[in-house]
This record gives sequence, structure tokens and C-alpha cells, in this order.
Amino acid sequence: MAEIKFIADVMVGKLARWLRVLGFDVAYSNVLHDDEIVRLANSENRIILTRDTGLVARCRSGQCLLIKSGDYKEQIQQVLHTFDLKQFNVFSRCLECNTLLEDVDKEAVFERVPPFVYLTQDRFATCPSCNRVYWHGTHADEMLKRIGACR
Repeated sequence: MAEIKFIADVMVGKLARWLRVLGFDVAYSNVLHDDEIVRLANSENRIILTRDTGLVARCRSGQCLLIKSGDYKEQIQQVLHTFDLKQFNVFSRCLECNTLLEDVDKEAVFERVPPFVYLTQDRFATCPSCNRVYWHGTHADEMLKRIGACR
């Protein structure tokens, strides 16, 4: 089975970010118009996630999911349940640009992270697209707790 890919409209931006936390490929921009979302969904074989019934009406069968709730936790549950998603690659994508992260040596980020982080963390990843640096700090533990509450 091919990897599932999504594109989210501006109405579900928080959902897009949380699906990225779980490792899913979610295209998102808060400046895309409906026509562009439909075009990208078609050309990149993505499923549109939206709360916009007008956008859903323009989708081909199976290409769109109308998100029912305004609560991101319920939105996550709906997506996971609808597509029977049970396997995750948590913290594998850049939360900002959706690119797959690359593990890097600790020394490579010495000047790019706070001194305390450098001293207390051993594993780092960077985004090859936007150059953000990621590590598993207390914020990551908190995110994992939130995700667990959503499932």
C-alpha cells in the first residue's frame, strides 16, 4: 500500500501540524486557495482535509475528508479512524515545512542550539529544507502525552 499523503486547508492548520508530529506527509499553507489545493491534491495524490463543505463538494470521491469537529484532538481521532492509521513515525518530519528530518551528529549543531540543550541532549535532527534543529526535550514528551490522549 502506498504511503498516505494529505493536504490541509487553512481551516485545519493545527490538525496538519499534529499529523506531521505523527510522521504523516501533510502539505499545508495558509495562503493556498481552494483551486490550488484541489490541483495539488490531484497532481500529488493527496487527500484533502477540510471543514469547508464547498471544497468537499468539489472533490472527487475518496479524495477529501470533511473534518467534523473544531477540536484538534477530535480531528486527529477522525483522521486516524477514517483511514485506519495505526503506525506512526513520530517526530520524523519538520513541523514547519513537512520535509523529512535527517539525524545529525551532536557537534554539527553546537552553535545552533542553547548551551543547556547541547549539554543535556545526545540526539539531534535537522530539516534539510529550512535548517531548523530538533531534539527530544520536555516539549516532545508533552506532545507525546497529548497524542496519546487523542488515540
